[in-house]
Amino acid sequence: MWSKIRFLFLLIIDAVLVTFGLLIAFYLRFMGEEGLFNYYLNESIEIFFLAIVIYLTSFIKFRIYNRFWTYASTGELLAVINSVSIGALGTIAASSLLRMTLPRSIIILSWAFTILLIGGSRFAWRLYVENKKSNGISYGRKALIVGAGDAGAMVARELSNNKHIDLKPVGYVDDDPSKRNMSLLGIPVLGNREEIPDIINRHKIDEIIIAMPSVDGQSIREIVQISQSTQCSIKILPGVYEIIDGRVSIDRLRPLQLEDLLHREPVNVSLEGIAGYLKGKVVIVTGAGGSIGSELCRQIAVFEPSLLIVLGHGENSIHKIWHELGRNFPELNLVIEIADVRDSERIEHIFNRYQPQVVFHAAAHKHVPLMEMHPVESVKTNVFGTRNVANAALMVNAEVFIMISTDKAVNPSSVMGATKRLAELMVNKLINQKRTIFASVRFGNVLGSNGSVVQVFRDQIRRGGPITVTHPDMTRFFMTIPEAVSLVIQAGTMARGGEIFVLDMGEPVKILDLAYDMIRLSGYEPERDIDIVFTGIRPGEKLFEELMTLEEGTSSTCHSKIFVARSCLVDNTRLQKEIEYLEMQTADIDGERIFEVLKKVIPGFINYRNKSVESCFKAVTDSPKALLNKMGHQ
Repeated sequence: MWSKIRFLFLLIIDAVLVTFGLLIAFYLRFMGEEGLFNYYLNESIEIFFLAIVIYLTSFIKFRIYNRFWTYASTGELLAVINSVSIGALGTIAASSLLRMTLPRSIIILSWAFTILLIGGSRFAWRLYVENKKSNGISYGRKALIVGAGDAGAMVARELSNNKHIDLKPVGYVDDDPSKRNMSLLGIPVLGNREEIPDIINRHKIDEIIIAMPSVDGQSIREIVQISQSTQCSIKILPGVYEIIDGRVSIDRLRPLQLEDLLHREPVNVSLEGIAGYLKGKVVIVTGAGGSIGSELCRQIAVFEPSLLIVLGHGENSIHKIWHELGRNFPELNLVIEIADVRDSERIEHIFNRYQPQVVFHAAAHKHVPLMEMHPVESVKTNVFGTRNVANAALMVNAEVFIMISTDKAVNPSSVMGATKRLAELMVNKLINQKRTIFASVRFGNVLGSNGSVVQVFRDQIRRGGPITVTHPDMTRFFMTIPEAVSLVIQAGTMARGGEIFVLDMGEPVKILDLAYDMIRLSGYEPERDIDIVFTGIRPGEKLFEELMTLEEGTSSTCHSKIFVARSCLVDNTRLQKEIEYLEMQTADIDGERIFEVLKKVIPGFINYRNKSVESCFKAVTDSPKALLNKMGHQ
C-alpha cells in the first residue's frame, strides 16, 4: 500500500516539475516579449499535457521510481539524464506528428531545466536524509581511514550514515601526494602512512581502518608496524573479491588477521573450464573432513555436480562438513560415506556403487613428528591408501584423479614426505591405463589448517606463552586454504596424465617473523609480554622446504600460478616390487626402510634423513616462476 502511495506522490511531484521546466523555458525564450509569450503559451497547452505524459512514461520505463534516492550516485544521475532526454525526443516527435508548432529552443531549454529539477529534487532528498542522520548521531570514537580511494569512500559513507555505529571518520591517510590536503565526501586527507602516529596524536584517533582491498601484504605489514606504537585498534576491509556488488557493510570490517600480512593477489580461475569437468558429474572427495578436503567440497558444490560423495574416516569432522553443505547448498545431491582409504574392499564397494567420474584424493597423514614416531601408519595411509583409491578409480573408469601432495615430498627428510613421494610415484605410474587421467598437485603449508604452526602459535599466545620456534632461520611457504583449493581444482582442467602440478607459493616466510606478527596482532609485544623459545629442529624436519628438485625443473601452464614438474626417471618395475615388499612387512616398517625403497626406485636419490642441517639443506627462496626463469624455460 505504501509503495503505491509513494509512486503516485512522486508522479504528481514530477508532473509539476516537468511543467515548471517548460514554463521556465517559455519565460526565458520570450522574456521581454509578453505578447509572444502569451500567444505561444496558449497555443501550447495541449503540448504541455502531452509532454507531461511522455516524460512520466519515460521515467517509469527507466525505473526512476524503483531507486533508493537516499543512496543516489552517478548511476541515478545518468538514469535521470537518459529518461529526460528520451522524454524530450518523444515530445518533439509527438508534436511533429500532431502538427503542433513549438520552437526548438523551448525543447532544449526545457530539457536542461527538467534535468535540473528532477535530478535536483532527488539529490536534495538525499542531502536532507544524510543531514538528519548526522544530526541524530552522537559519536564517541574517532576513526582514521587508510586509503582515500573507492573502498575508503565506501567505508566513510557507511560510518557516517549508520546511526548504530559509535565511530566517526575524521580523516584519510594516503601515500598519493596529489591527494594531500584534498577531501573526499567532505573528509580531509591528512597525510601519508609515515605520518600516522602524529595524526593519531593530533586528532585523538581511537581506531584505524585499512581500506585498501587490493594492496600487497608487504604494504599492510608496513602500515601495521607504523600503527602499532599508537595503541589504536586496527581493523581491515576484506579483499574486493569478498565484497558483493560493491556494497560495504560495517559488519565486513574485521580485526586484522595473519592472512592480511601475507596477502597475495586474488586467484583468477577459469570458471568455464572448471564447470566443464565438474558440472553434472559424480565427484568424490576423500579426506573430506580435513582442512583441504572440506574446502574442496565447498568449492566443488558451487559447480553443481550431479552427486558429491563426501568420504572420510573421522565421524566428527565429516558430520560438521555434512551439515554445513546441507545448510549452504540445499539443492546439492550429497552422499556421506564414513570409510578408511586403507580398507580396499570398502573403497571398491563405494566406487562400484556410485561410479564417480572425478576423484580428489586428499586423505593423508601429514604431521611430520607424529609420522616419525609411527612410520607404519604413514605407509598404510599415504602409500597403500592412495593405491586403493587409485585402483578403485581405474576399476570404474573415472575420468580424472587428482592427488593432493606436499612440498615435503621434494628431497624428503621425513617419513611423511617420503611416503607422499612414493604416492606421487605410484600415481605417475598409472599414466595411460584405461581412460583415467592421473595427476598430483604439490603445494606447501596452508594457513589455518588443522595442526598448523599458526594454530599452535595461537594456542600458545592464548596461554600467555612462550611461543616455541624450532630454529631462528626456519622458513616455510604459505597460502590460504581457499586459494590452494581453487588452484587444485583449476589444475584438474589441465591434467592430461602423469603430471605433478606445482603451485606458486610466492616467497617463503620466516617462522620467527610469523611468531612476531602473531604476537603483535594479539595486542602483545614480543619478548616483553610473550617470550619466544628456540627448541631445535625436530626429527624429520627441514630448515627450508622446496617445491621441486633441480632435476625436475618446471614448465609453465596456461595459469600463471600453476607449473608442471617434469617427471624424474623411475624404475616402475622395481617400484611395484618394493611396494609389495613393504606391504608384506607392514607390521614392522621403520623409517630407514622407507628411504631405502626410494633409493632403489629413483636413480641418484640421496637420503637426507640423518645428515646435518648445515650440510643438507640449502635455502630455496625462489618461487616456481623465478626458478623457471633461472633455468631458462619459458
